[in-house]
Parts: sequence; C-alpha cells; structure tokens
Amino acid sequence: MREDKQLLVLTHLSQLLDFVSGVGGFIVPLVIWLIKKDEIVDMDRQGKEILNFRISMFIYILICIPLILLLGLGILGLIVIGFFYLIFPIVNAVRVSNGQEPNYPLTLKIIK
Repeated sequence: MREDKQLLVLTHLSQLLDFVSGVGGFIVPLVIWLIKKDEIVDMDRQGKEILNFRISMFIYILICIPLILLLGLGILGLIVIGFFYLIFPIVNAVRVSNGQEPNYPLTLKIIK
C-alpha cells in the first residue's frame, strides 16, 4: 500500500460535484473508494466515512421533506444539510492535507 494524500483530498472534495452535476458527489467518491481502497493508505476508512456521511445526509433530507408541511421546519433542516454538504467536505479535505483525521458529524455508521 502506498500513501497518497492528494487522492484522499480529491476524494473528499469530489463530494462537491453535487453542486455541478446533482449526483456526482456520491458516485465519484464511491468509484474512487471501490477502486483504490486496497491500494492507498487510509482510503478504505476515509471512503467509508465519506459514503456514510452522504447516506446519512440523504436520510436526513428524506426526513425533512415531510417536515416542510409542519411549520416549515423541513426548510430549516434542508438549509442546515446544505451547509453541511458544502462545508464539511472542504474542512475535511484541508484536515487530510494537514495530516489530521477527517470528522463528519451526525454521520450514521451504515457501511462498517
């Protein structure tokens, strides 16, 4: 196995493709993780964290949709989730490039 911080950083930043393509932010990290998880140090663990974050945020979006009808609470939830989608991939890419551990809060451990 070899170390490749640049690929790890790009994997975290690839989540931002959602803002361009709509679905690339899930597919690209998934493909990178599947191809490189056995070749790059920490790719398996960080790839799972990214995918768990993405799946968790999707579940939270599904919960927020019916809450829109309940005093607009779902809209507030969607704004918070949008903030998470934008900020945490960038923060964690910087953390990885500095040799620190990435952290995605409110993430359900679905892929172990």
